[in-house]
Amino acid sequence: MKSMHDLPKLLDAIDPRAALVQRHLWLISLFEWLRGDCSSVPASIARVQLLLDAVQARPEMQARVQAWWQTLVETIDGTTLLADYGFSSRSAFVSEFAERIRQKVLPGTPETADASALFSLVLSHGFDARWLAALDEAALARIASLLQTPQAAPAACAPPSISRWQGTVLEAITFCTSQVSATGFSPELRLRMSAPARDAGPFHCLMRDFETLRDVYLAAPDNDSDERQAALQQFRERLEACRGAAASVYTHLDAHGISVNLVFQLRQLRERVLRIRALLDCLMSVHPAASTARLLSHLVTVGQERRSVRALIASNSSMLAAKVAERSSETGEHYITRTLAEYRDMLGKAAGGGALTALTTWLKFLVMTIGLSAFWGGFWAGVVYAASFVLIQLLHFTLATKQPAMTAPAMAAKLKDLSGPRALDDFADEVTHLVRSQVAAVLGNVLMVFPAVLLISGALQLTMGRSMIDAKGAEYVFHSLTLLGPTALFAAFTGVLLFAASIIAGWVENWFVLHRLDSAMRYNPRITAVLGVERARRWADFTRANVSGFASNISLGFMLGLIPAFTGFFGLGLDVRHVTLSAGQLAAACAAIGWDVVREPALWWSVAALPVIGALNLGVSFYLALRLALRAHNVTGVDRARIGAVIRRRWRDAPLSFFWPTRDAVSQTPVKD
Repeated sequence: MKSMHDLPKLLDAIDPRAALVQRHLWLISLFEWLRGDCSSVPASIARVQLLLDAVQARPEMQARVQAWWQTLVETIDGTTLLADYGFSSRSAFVSEFAERIRQKVLPGTPETADASALFSLVLSHGFDARWLAALDEAALARIASLLQTPQAAPAACAPPSISRWQGTVLEAITFCTSQVSATGFSPELRLRMSAPARDAGPFHCLMRDFETLRDVYLAAPDNDSDERQAALQQFRERLEACRGAAASVYTHLDAHGISVNLVFQLRQLRERVLRIRALLDCLMSVHPAASTARLLSHLVTVGQERRSVRALIASNSSMLAAKVAERSSETGEHYITRTLAEYRDMLGKAAGGGALTALTTWLKFLVMTIGLSAFWGGFWAGVVYAASFVLIQLLHFTLATKQPAMTAPAMAAKLKDLSGPRALDDFADEVTHLVRSQVAAVLGNVLMVFPAVLLISGALQLTMGRSMIDAKGAEYVFHSLTLLGPTALFAAFTGVLLFAASIIAGWVENWFVLHRLDSAMRYNPRITAVLGVERARRWADFTRANVSGFASNISLGFMLGLIPAFTGFFGLGLDVRHVTLSAGQLAAACAAIGWDVVREPALWWSVAALPVIGALNLGVSFYLALRLALRAHNVTGVDRARIGAVIRRRWRDAPLSFFWPTRDAVSQTPVKD
């Protein structure tokens, strides 16, 4: 870190006639000195004052600084910095993602004539935004006076009556305005705007209003006339009209699916409108120096964000996350049982899911007996899982571990408003209903899959003379499921996969709706010619209703089958532990050994692992889905202590309600749609 004593050396090293890269390296060193150790804004402000004092105390040094500044502004184009810095040169989310990865991996060079590239090297720290914004009017006036050179020529496109800086700002506004107009005329936005916004045509008049303002300004740059104020007001109102028209696209996206690329373009348009307003302040406000300092501070901030991959994903996928959470919330309501009848129905559906999972267990062991390679064994196991999960969906049965990712958004939606007198008690009721529903689903799955696997194994023994697996396979099952091993870690990892499957389901459903594939299936002439109008309608309705479930079940099946193969290839050793499938495998192992298995300690360690597997499957998936839903619903400031106290009180007063519907559940429960 450079100390105060380094300033004389820095000033003596300034050379207006040095090579381009040397001049830029000197500028980087100067701002490193101004920045200091990034611990104190007043310290950096004091360094600025010290620099100004040292330069202005020596006339020959002031002349060298002005000559150096003159050379700098003649060799780099400041328009690109003011107009384009912080914005993507690409209109697609994926290409911008790749560009940010490139910027993070590859270093920049000071040997450049690009003002944006130089700015990112000179003002490379987020702390720079703070001390720039803290500069007072007196310091800014001294800086402006120091950098004003009488012999400075105006910009090529600007008349002699304005300075180079004014011409650069005016040209930057021209570039930004043309970008806003081009984006507003793009078919992706134009076709999705509301009818009133499209009919008003704000983008058609934007350039004309700016040209009027520019002509009035160039006619008398120093005269803040009524005519200029009227033109400025008209242009500002037109900008707001353009921003409002673009914002109307969000209503269409909310109803017809979210496009991340389109959200990316809308955010770029909004930021360009805000940049134009900031540039107008730099050109026409009462205190242009302060406006310029604020703009430079903002450019530092957006430069930091421009290099952040996380910020790109978070800002442009938030609407998609909200849409996934919203649709999951609607689906999740059907997984929460509140009455005794609903509870019994859940048990029946879960039992059906357990019975089908018994067949899945048998088919999985058949795939293992073939002796395929790791990849193909995992692939065909994924096919078995996916087909089984889809069949469970089509038969309207339930797989317990699929519920948490759907029910969590429903719970998050209820956390939006806890201000009512009975809000916390009502939320505790919902938690009770949710836990009871999960318990019913797990019990239905596990208590059915175990005897069903035993029954299949017995049938195989009678018809084929052998059980589902042999004694060696049973030993492997006990070894893999024991609570003494990494079972808990693998169960938590499976919870992550369950959550990932729900995200894939939401994304696929959004993609299906966004591209209007249900309408295409219903009305496309080639499809109706093959299927007929009525059958095409039924297929379209069926696909629209089930596309999310298909995506979730198929993706989960292949993840359960293939991820262990991939993690094994890379030496990670991660495996999956699904509570229903694990219970089925344990039953097959018991059938292979017979009644003597009850004397095996390995059996009881595996039995003890089942509740842990179930809890982690459900808990991790629910936690991740709840976190996503809370962010998507903008739920903040939740008083976790009050909520926890109410739930603990409910557990003390009525522990049975977490496992079985109470008598008054029917009367207190609203009817579901």
